[in-house]
Amino acid sequence: MNTLIHRVGTIYLPVVNPEVASNWYQEKLGAIENFRNEDKAILDFANQSFFLVKAKEGVKAIFQDHRGNEHFFMTFEVDGIDQLRKLHSLLKEKGVTVGNIEDRGHPGNNFVFYDLDGNKFDVWSELSPSFKEKYLINQQK
Repeated sequence: MNTLIHRVGTIYLPVVNPEVASNWYQEKLGAIENFRNEDKAILDFANQSFFLVKAKEGVKAIFQDHRGNEHFFMTFEVDGIDQLRKLHSLLKEKGVTVGNIEDRGHPGNNFVFYDLDGNKFDVWSELSPSFKEKYLINQQK
């Protein structure tokens, strides 16, 4: 099916202090800051643009599922279980709150982590086939 929408251009995340949050994302995740003022910071990482938007304290990009469980709203992908384990260890070493690596009953493994404002993210050990193809990951030259 063809679609007129080609990709997600920007993700907006609520943060208490855009400057502090931007520094955290740069230090912990290797993000690159493109712009910052008192209301927002614009970062690039994971082939995506992220706007860290100043929000009221306690506002998070998390929701509850129908069972009342806290749920993340997005999943980052890495290329395989070795990279998943490496990222998990690296984030722990940097003092990031991370969950255990889990087998959730589907291909690959996952873990969750939280930013300093309490936003919850998931990481999955499987890159999407279309992403691999587009960026020629693991393909012969």
